Amino acid sequence: MADLANLVQRLEVAVGRLEGMSGPSGSSGPAGAVSAFVEAFDEIVRGPVAQYLSLSQKIGGDVQKHAMMMQQAVTSQRQLLVTASTSQKPSDAVLTTLMQPVSRAIQQVQAFREQNRTSPLFNHLSAVSESVPALGWVAMAPKPGPYVKEMQDAAMFYTNRVLKDYKEKDKMHVDWVRAYVSIWTGLQDYIKKHHTTGLTWSKSGPIASASAAPSSGPVGPPAPPPPGPPPPPMDLSAGSGGDSGPDTRNALFASINKGADITKVLKHVSDDQKTHKNPNLRTQGSGVRTGPKPFSSSAPRPAASATPTRMLPPVLELDGKKWKVENHEGAQDLVISDTELKQVVYAYKCNKSTLQVKGKINSITLDNCKKMGLVFDDVVGIVEVINCRDVKVQVMGKVPTISINKTDGCHVYLSNDSLKCEIISAKSSEMNILVPNKDGEFTELPVPEQFKTVWNGHKLVTTATEIAG
Repeated sequence: MADLANLVQRLEVAVGRLEGMSGPSGSSGPAGAVSAFVEAFDEIVRGPVAQYLSLSQKIGGDVQKHAMMMQQAVTSQRQLLVTASTSQKPSDAVLTTLMQPVSRAIQQVQAFREQNRTSPLFNHLSAVSESVPALGWVAMAPKPGPYVKEMQDAAMFYTNRVLKDYKEKDKMHVDWVRAYVSIWTGLQDYIKKHHTTGLTWSKSGPIASASAAPSSGPVGPPAPPPPGPPPPPMDLSAGSGGDSGPDTRNALFASINKGADITKVLKHVSDDQKTHKNPNLRTQGSGVRTGPKPFSSSAPRPAASATPTRMLPPVLELDGKKWKVENHEGAQDLVISDTELKQVVYAYKCNKSTLQVKGKINSITLDNCKKMGLVFDDVVGIVEVINCRDVKVQVMGKVPTISINKTDGCHVYLSNDSLKCEIISAKSSEMNILVPNKDGEFTELPVPEQFKTVWNGHKLVTTATEIAG
């Protein structure tokens, strides 16, 4: 309890400092009164945020470092709210500058998780990293509340893992999950009351200027910077199954604030280009797509693109215990053979390529890959497919768990030794598991994507359903 009291006291000091930035005694109105929606945000800071920080401090390690970054993100958001409560809405260019501190804080939180994928607390880091884009609600008009809910749901996959791993071992981690989730629950209620259709700005006072953006560092002990350059930030506007584009958060903010003008760049389609008025155009489409086939060394290799679109050089190297496979385009001969049990493989932004991993390894992750093929022998931990599209995974030996998250199109070919593998999926579509038959062929089985939930008088019961018709 002493740790929690000290942490709350430190947060209140931070709140006081930020109030001082908005004017004498933190005033945003007559008699130095703090704006009602700033006060309401402070209740979230003193409540679930303080509890989350306190429990993160007790857990320690990477979770504590991550929490300090989250503290800075919340502090930056509060300063933006103070500015909005005392100023009128500025131009798009100034607004982008005002939102940059929140954007940088979000990117730092996500970069820390990516650079600590071997952490024993990786599920904790992932839960925070997947949901921290919720702080971007300030740019999500006219429905900021549903956006926060979507980001909270994105963390559920990992918070459930933490609950599963620690519910019988350490109640502190269970309390940590509840405290963290309550931040986003409280934020949704806060938005409904004070910012229903978007960030509320003052109707009086000066127009906000770029100088109002905070330049001070994190309050309290500063978090150590993550080693090495951070990976490209994830596209916070990507929904389920969407691609994570290269646009930065600032570009997203600017685009959103164009309003109706964003449609001016759309091209008009004339009548002679419409298929419903020109039946001849319907016969000019691409050929019929065949069903999925397992990998074969004798299969012809598709030619690499004549004009590759990648901006960064391809990487295939061992960095410590991590095999990094990045930015490959049309590479069909990627092989990792000199493996050890303690090593992991992380493939990022590889398109139209095939990767073969020989030997026994700890884990494999495919992230932001398109039309990617993965063939591996044995994995003792987990194979993760995240933010991918149209990928194939073939198990030659054994693997205990395969996770598919935010992916459109994933075919998993199991071996006879891996039939007891657990398939965990979330926010994904077009998933198929192929099971070997005695004659060497595969039986293709779809993973359910539609569910029915009913209340049986005691609890919610969820069952998979098939789409009628």
